Amino acid sequence: MCTMICERAEVEGSGKGRNGWFPLEMVNVSYDHPFNAPWEYGVNIDFVNQSRGVGSRVAVELSPQSAKRLAETIIEALKRGEADPQIKVSVL
Repeated sequence: MCTMICERAEVEGSGKGRNGWFPLEMVNVSYDHPFNAPWEYGVNIDFVNQSRGVGSRVAVELSPQSAKRLAETIIEALKRGEADPQIKVSVL
């Protein structure tokens, strides 16, 4: 059964697709059946730029445990970067 769980957020960054680098505008994060990974449920992350069409997409499917580790790792890297007085952190 599909969960229909999907969260969206505006993002600022770059992604690399089949035609090279492109600016990112949005991320879709769902907890549902992956398309390719072998689990019943996973965390599916799609970084997209809808104004550039279907080819401007970077997709990732993670196990729930791996998604938690990724989130924790991102938070830790941000904490370390923000604590370093030599690094100027920009905010969206």
